[in-house]
Amino acid sequence: MRRLMKFLHTMGAIGLMGAMASLIVLLGLAPPPSALSGYALMRGAMAAVATWIFLPSLALMLVAGLLAIALNRAFHQAGWAWVKLATGILMFEYGFVGVQGPMQREAERSAQALTGRVDPATLAESLGAERGTLWVLLAIATANVVLGIWRPRILIRIR
Repeated sequence: MRRLMKFLHTMGAIGLMGAMASLIVLLGLAPPPSALSGYALMRGAMAAVATWIFLPSLALMLVAGLLAIALNRAFHQAGWAWVKLATGILMFEYGFVGVQGPMQREAERSAQALTGRVDPATLAESLGAERGTLWVLLAIATANVVLGIWRPRILIRIR
């Protein structure tokens, strides 16, 4: 069971980091909102990556990591495992708030702009924040990989 959890956790991390790297590239290649049809198409693609790759990978990584900690007694007193748990929960929260939500909203708004219901001048306001959030989450995910490989001694106090 431990190996299965490790495998699932690793697969989730691979998908998550790949999705974040892809989203960063797509954000860099997105045409300006003045090229509305291309912009709407790109934002729709980003929302699909966030929905179908980013979010499931993030959930798989977190759930498998939680189960791995629960199943392996050695992890109960390993400080590095608790740091990974805390950062994993933060990543899940910010994945929803800083990536998933804004990408879906912007895809919907750009589709509405194509039909004339939203002013195209109001689009692309969240690009910088989305890019920054993705870079921060990618750095945290990289730090979690480092923690999982090198497993530094981080002391925790248990009463």
